[in-house]
Amino acid sequence: MVARPREKLQKALADSRAEAEEKRVSNLEPDRAVQESANYRERVYEIVRRIPAGRVMTYGQIAEILGEGYTPRTVGFVMHAADEEKTQWQRVINSQGACSTSRVVLPPDKQQRMLEAEGVVFDARGRCDLGRYRWTPEEVEQAESKEDETQPSLFTD
Repeated sequence: MVARPREKLQKALADSRAEAEEKRVSNLEPDRAVQESANYRERVYEIVRRIPAGRVMTYGQIAEILGEGYTPRTVGFVMHAADEEKTQWQRVINSQGACSTSRVVLPPDKQQRMLEAEGVVFDARGRCDLGRYRWTPEEVEQAESKEDETQPSLFTD
């Protein structure tokens, strides 16, 4: 029996979808394996719990502080699973100063409203001024200032 063109097209589409899903899942496996570690999640939460009300950190900023094995994406996955009673998840935003939870939190503007209640101001595009609201842990600021002190100047003899 010869497959009709419509059946061939349906099979090709199904195969394509299955292949795309397999690729998507395989790309996430390293992230998923790392993030399933309780210690991994707790290290993220330790930082997030320190962010003062009215201040924010970015997913990338947290990943950079924590070092190898942490990426903005995996920090985002961890934050999605945060216990709202114990961790102020709303204080972690994207690198443009905007909330990235509209597809995973209901209502879609919940994170922004929570931050506005803490005094964070967003512009018409839904972005806050990271220069004003971004928070950096004191020990990270101290380490960065020591690095700056030891950086040789291009203009010295």
